[in-house]
Amino acid sequence: MPHKFTNRLKDSSSPYLQQHAHNPVDWREWNNASLSLAIEDDKPIIVSIGYSACHWCHVMEHESFEDEAIANIMNTHFICIKVDREERPDVDQVYMDAVQAMGLQGGWPLNVFLTPDQKPFYGGTYFPANGWAKLLTQIANVFKSQRDEVEKSADGFMKTLGASEVQKYGLTDAENHFSQDDLTLMFDKLKSNFDVEKGGMNRAPKFPMPSIYAFLLRENYINKNEEGLDQVRLTLDQMAMGGLYDQIGGGFTRYSTDANWFVPHFEKMLYDNGQLVSLYSEGYAVTKAPLYKEIVYQTIDWLQREMTNAEGGFYAALDADSEGVEGKFYVWSLNEVSDLLGPDAALIIDYYNITPEGNWEANNIPFRKESDVDFAARHQIDLEEFKDLVKISDLKLLQARSSRVRPGLDDKVLSGWNGLMLKGLIDAYAAFGEPLFLRMAEENAVFLTSNMKEGSKLYRNYKNSKSSIDGYLEDYAAVAQAFISLYQITFDEKWLKEAKSLIDYTIDSFYDEEEGFFFFTDHNSEALIARKKEIFDNVIPSSNSIMATNLYNLSLLLDNESYRLKAVRMVQKVTKLVKTEPQYLTNWASTISNLVQPSAEVVIVGENAQEEAKKLHQYFIPNKVVLGAKKEGQSALPLLANRGLVNGATTFYVCRNKTCQLPVNSLEAALKQII
Repeated sequence: MPHKFTNRLKDSSSPYLQQHAHNPVDWREWNNASLSLAIEDDKPIIVSIGYSACHWCHVMEHESFEDEAIANIMNTHFICIKVDREERPDVDQVYMDAVQAMGLQGGWPLNVFLTPDQKPFYGGTYFPANGWAKLLTQIANVFKSQRDEVEKSADGFMKTLGASEVQKYGLTDAENHFSQDDLTLMFDKLKSNFDVEKGGMNRAPKFPMPSIYAFLLRENYINKNEEGLDQVRLTLDQMAMGGLYDQIGGGFTRYSTDANWFVPHFEKMLYDNGQLVSLYSEGYAVTKAPLYKEIVYQTIDWLQREMTNAEGGFYAALDADSEGVEGKFYVWSLNEVSDLLGPDAALIIDYYNITPEGNWEANNIPFRKESDVDFAARHQIDLEEFKDLVKISDLKLLQARSSRVRPGLDDKVLSGWNGLMLKGLIDAYAAFGEPLFLRMAEENAVFLTSNMKEGSKLYRNYKNSKSSIDGYLEDYAAVAQAFISLYQITFDEKWLKEAKSLIDYTIDSFYDEEEGFFFFTDHNSEALIARKKEIFDNVIPSSNSIMATNLYNLSLLLDNESYRLKAVRMVQKVTKLVKTEPQYLTNWASTISNLVQPSAEVVIVGENAQEEAKKLHQYFIPNKVVLGAKKEGQSALPLLANRGLVNGATTFYVCRNKTCQLPVNSLEAALKQII
């Protein structure tokens, strides 16, 4: 059936923009032509920012952007620009800061009104249809009748947007010493916000925030703080057993709307799952908890089944909605489960807490209240037999669910998010030694270098065999981080060279020598009204904090003092702020933990160097780098120079801060030098 309306978004590379291609609104993409038209027509701009898996973005589209009367107001008085925040995080970052500078709560959908020269003067998030229509009329009238006031207001917001993050937060070079007491102080600040009953932080909604628990693992490693490890265990257990996690099909949703990890916001994002695969893999390395292994394997199975393209790239997201209803794809009635599972149904219904009346909006979200051990004991059944029953039942439910109308798939590939998932696969391989994980990691790395990297330049997006948007610091940082990790489990120096080329490009094209941090955007890319630096860690760690870790690790792997000095300078500048507000800077805190105790430089030489490294990686030793070669002289890397076999057997060399231990011939002996 032909569409009544078709606008310029029909040819966009973004699935989110394509969703708006048949709105009556005359949507345009963010580009020079659209921005120039605003100046030519002297019209204010509406920039409306969202993403494909955003529930309230869909609601506002249906209520307002599909309404012809509202569209007529927008088309008459404004230049209307749609932005996918996942493709253009630079635009989103600038105008999110603007809305927050207006004293308003940020979020998506983000709707901001700009002067024709892109300066923000008003904005907000979701507006109901009546309120949106009234606001449009008011803004149009004010822009015509009080233009000077609008321009004055916009200039005021520009002063805020133009302020450097370094100046705004007082980041100085004052801190030059890092101690275990610093880590204790950070832990104590975080502890005051722990939910000690349900895990996570004591608020709702609850986001996983993997970087917080990654730091707690590192603080525990150095300070032997069992209280921090207990909070990690509690959080990982509760997230894994709650509705936040897709019990039937694997993978984590974006957040829970309640404090109990029960009611999810059903969208699944690649960046969350990549980081959580890393976190649960590290959690397993520390605790050997079977639940964590189960979660990693099931999540990677979901990744392979639903989120991987034919070339080895990973898709961006799955929508929360199907058939216009949030969560419909994932919920169950008791009768459905009973009919599908037959005689096994009673146990599984109890296990997943499914009730006749439903545990959420007359339906059931599967979740667990107790461990498999406790459940099997309560029902007096064999644990292994019960686990097999759960697997068989999950497969039956998954097969039945696959026949439902699926949530929308955002099938663009984003390099930075792929870097996070690539790192997750590498960490999973390190913890479990599963060959599939390494194969998927290597295929993804080849995909990224073949399709999203040109020389040293990285692209942000890939869809329909085309990359079209310049990479942001987030992309370079996450992909370089993954390549650095991939080298350390394969000893294939190609990945170290790829990482170095990305890092060197960012130093040339993103680095601010004066302030010692990296801009979010490439100086060769489109210039916006403000050029920002990302400092604070959020659901994704800040690109600068990842870069600091990359520079530090590469400085060790390549014996490059320039990299080390840049990394240390970055960390020095934020340390005071991390001590004050660690909850928003936990990836920085993890980087600081590497400087509290000098990292171990572990070199393995021998025919089975990679196999020995595989055994080493199963131990949680966060402050180490690992290099390897089959024989002396095989590599030109400085740390491998003059490193050969001792006693004719595989040899481990362990050094710290340019001071080395005696070479040893067993992993056990090397571990005594490392730990």
